[in-house]
Amino acid sequence: MVVDDVSLGFIKKNVSVRVDSDGGHWVSVWCLVLLKHQPYDEPRRNGKVPKILVHRLFPEARYSIWIDGKMELIVDPLLILQRYLWRGKHTYAIVQHKHHRSIYEEADANKRRKRYARPLIDLHMKIYHYEGMEQWSPLKNTISDVPEGAIIIREHSALNNLFSCLWFNEVHLFTPRDQLSFGYVVYRLKGQFKFHMFPNCEYDSLFLLHPHNREHSSKVEWVKSLNEFKINSKLWESRGGWGLWTPYERRKPAKHGMEYIFRL
Repeated sequence: MVVDDVSLGFIKKNVSVRVDSDGGHWVSVWCLVLLKHQPYDEPRRNGKVPKILVHRLFPEARYSIWIDGKMELIVDPLLILQRYLWRGKHTYAIVQHKHHRSIYEEADANKRRKRYARPLIDLHMKIYHYEGMEQWSPLKNTISDVPEGAIIIREHSALNNLFSCLWFNEVHLFTPRDQLSFGYVVYRLKGQFKFHMFPNCEYDSLFLLHPHNREHSSKVEWVKSLNEFKINSKLWESRGGWGLWTPYERRKPAKHGMEYIFRL
């Protein structure tokens, strides 16, 4: 179980934590792994490090199951591997989003619920549009372009590790809403990455859901226009999301040389 300093302190106050001879902290059969020196100042972006780059944190592990903090596991993890990977000879399984199949629909929902700054989500989607990412349709080879990232089940194969690194690059460059970039990376790999997407309704047989107590974790989520960033530099992230502030050169030539779709 990967935790930060705040979470570790909360667990120690509310749960019996056993310390072994090597200094490891355990809750029942689960070992608590402290994520030190967090790379970002945005809490949700920090959470993507163990979520997506788990093969870098645990290089000797052959399989991993990512479960969001809001989920409580109620079945044997080996049964999950057997059900979603081994039975169908899959190497990567993720849950289908219960409402949206297109990243552009998911982007609109993120703006409505203030999951991140609205103008930055617009810039993110504009870049993907110019890169050729189309709306999802039944003609595509995938069930959906939008996953529910609360559960990720994977074998640490070379291709899956490559996909995870490419996915994290998108999260690092643009918004921390990883559902928006998952389908884009699949699209850019042009069918080379195979994955199993299972229905959202199977949640109930695997986990207990504990909703988040706090929906909004940063001020940037309330920003409505780029002018607010110009007025208040404290809203800028110091390390992540720099792809949103870099002028993006369109692939199509403009009438007067190359055209930029935005410039701060």
